[in-house]
Amino acid sequence: MRGNEADSVVWSGQWVADRLGVRLDGDGRLPGLLGLALRRNPKRAHLLVSNVLGKHVPQRPAAVHGAGVALGQEVRALLGEEAAARAVVLGYAETATGLGHSVADGLALAPYLHSTRRPVAGVPTVGGFEEEHSHATSHLLLPEDPRLLATDGPLVLVDDEFSTGRTVLNTIAALHRRFPRDHYVVVALVDMRSPEDRARLDAFASDLGARVDLVSAATGTVHLPDDVLTRGRTLVAAHGADSAAAGAPAAAP
Repeated sequence: MRGNEADSVVWSGQWVADRLGVRLDGDGRLPGLLGLALRRNPKRAHLLVSNVLGKHVPQRPAAVHGAGVALGQEVRALLGEEAAARAVVLGYAETATGLGHSVADGLALAPYLHSTRRPVAGVPTVGGFEEEHSHATSHLLLPEDPRLLATDGPLVLVDDEFSTGRTVLNTIAALHRRFPRDHYVVVALVDMRSPEDRARLDAFASDLGARVDLVSAATGTVHLPDDVLTRGRTLVAAHGADSAAAGAPAAAP
């Protein structure tokens, strides 16, 4: 790993990987950025755990902020100064709210908005979309200024990781209907999409008639056995009671 991105704790999740039969393949930076955990979710047995996000694994605040700033600086270089000055950054609740703010810091001048799952009385909703692999699926956008998204500058969408890319497609499709623009930039710490998922995003952008770029700190692929959901349910059933008795959560939601 370059720099000190994960010098506090590196969580590999090898215990989970061995029992679920899940394998992570990727470039040289991936093992220091990402590990695995068990998830109590009927749609998805595993959770991709970031070593630099500062949520599940302890990490130095400077490393957490620095990872997002570095991504934001890459976006700024991609866009150029003029387009970067017109960009708006959108982070996904709940995991990427802080990461999105750090990416906006890296862009230097971009306003920042994160989604929320809770409506606020008196604040109009200017958009919403659905998240894949989640029980709480509805995301709402409640900017203080409803005109924030009504610009033609690039929209930068920030999440902690991409596994299928479907949430991004849902987001762009929903926002493009109301606030069409020519350029979207998708940002994540890790890009774990399959070749089929990558092709889906390319086809979506072509149909939309807009440019969609992707910036990530590392890339890789998640390999899942056919019976991964059954294995996950078995593990949760076997170890959930022990964790509950100890006062600790058995698995991530």
